[in-house]
Amino acid sequence: MHKAKILLAEDDLNLGSLLKQYLVAKNYDIDLVFDGETAYKLFMKNLYDMCLLDVMMPKQDGFTLGKNIKRINSKMPIIYLTAKSLKDDVIKGFSIGADDYITKPFEMEELLVRIEAVLRRTTKEKDKQIKFSIGIYEFDSLKQELINGIDVVKLTTKENNLLKILAENQNELVERNYVLKEVWGDDSIFNARSMDVYITKLRKYLQEDTNVKIINVHSKGFKLVTDSQE
Repeated sequence: MHKAKILLAEDDLNLGSLLKQYLVAKNYDIDLVFDGETAYKLFMKNLYDMCLLDVMMPKQDGFTLGKNIKRINSKMPIIYLTAKSLKDDVIKGFSIGADDYITKPFEMEELLVRIEAVLRRTTKEKDKQIKFSIGIYEFDSLKQELINGIDVVKLTTKENNLLKILAENQNELVERNYVLKEVWGDDSIFNARSMDVYITKLRKYLQEDTNVKIINVHSKGFKLVTDSQE
């Protein structure tokens, strides 16, 4: 089972450490940072399932950080943590794509319930999507078919599952270890070599559209580029 990875940005060192300790004990993978600028840099390097963002942070406040994150990944779930309870802040948070909002001080259990609710909803939405547009191709992950006009490529289960992960995260970094664990079950060297072979196969299937590329991000993972972004 995939352990949800959460980016936690909280400038209160004590609260941040307590939150991390609590959520790790609840089987979450937590990256803790103490300012918005560092949080953004980390977000650009890693693949997260959710972001918990303090509103009042140095270098980059939570709302600005949230906007920047949504520009990169509009579907990234965000819960804001704030000491403020002003109506305007609540409205601002939701207007820029907040999935939830919790006011300090709060009970750890309440935050956990909110995290679980948001993750359940976003996971269901992700699982529902079975058809994807990839450049000139249509990809049907239920039928395991990659379609270009009248040409249809029947994909193996591993090819299909690998392409589905890439298609769900178009123009975004997908970590090697995440793919290995999701598709192959573990990140052994043997499976890593096998994955590279499958990536090569997918590149061949997609080669008729020169705007579509699967690029290697050195020592990090892969990115399915479907426009001019690299």
